[in-house]
Amino acid sequence: MNKKYTYPSVLTIAGFDGSGGAGIQADIKTFSALGCFATSVLTALPVQNTQGVRSIYPIPNQAVAEQIEAIVDDIFPDTIKIGMVHTSELVATIVATLKKYPAVPLVFDPVMVATSGHKLIEDTTIQTIIEQLFPIASVITPNMDEAAILAQMSVTTLDDMYVAGQKILALGCQSVLLKGGHLNLPKITSLYFDTEGEVHSFEFEKFPTNNTHGSGCTLSSAIGAYIAQGKSLSDAVTSAQTYVHQAIRHGADVAIGKGNGPLNHFFNPQKLIKNEMV
Repeated sequence: MNKKYTYPSVLTIAGFDGSGGAGIQADIKTFSALGCFATSVLTALPVQNTQGVRSIYPIPNQAVAEQIEAIVDDIFPDTIKIGMVHTSELVATIVATLKKYPAVPLVFDPVMVATSGHKLIEDTTIQTIIEQLFPIASVITPNMDEAAILAQMSVTTLDDMYVAGQKILALGCQSVLLKGGHLNLPKITSLYFDTEGEVHSFEFEKFPTNNTHGSGCTLSSAIGAYIAQGKSLSDAVTSAQTYVHQAIRHGADVAIGKGNGPLNHFFNPQKLIKNEMV
């Protein structure tokens, strides 16, 4: 009898980036580079390039719900990554739709501020995200700017990050990876507040480059991909940070666009992983 196989599948629910470095495009590249099968649901159509966001056009909430149902009914994901959700109504729609299906590990990147500094979310949406998305997310991955918004405090130092992370965890998250890419330190330092309340510090070499467009999208997607491969949440967080650091390093000297350039997602691509079906 012939054996049958399947690919580890990851679904991204996120916004568009026509310049190819962030959003759904970065998610799909990351899943693919890490040997996973990518599916996607579009939440918004930002008009942007490497220099910034020019405008944002919404996708109807019903269309988002129907996209999720169409994908999940057919290609059930091993992990779900959620990125740009810019209205309270959209958050409620996504959460209500996902409740129809068995629990799947969920990685949430609270996209509020782009690398370029542009704010991407409505103020009224933040509370809805905290109340509805945080409780169902396995891990959330704010940067320092987003942590400042969520913790309602200034986050500019490593000490600030420790305080902000605990405050965000207290909002009802299962775990938090607080990214410290903007720290004024010799090394990039991130803090992972795990499901047991322990704090893990990660340090990586810092090198000069403007090519960090979509690094947050890529990190959350990499966590999702590693979970889909079968890694534990903690191991997935660790492996994802190493992947992103290497993707930035391998793309640091490449000129794509006139602003913040993209990462090199395919510096060491894996073939699609084939798992034998039971």
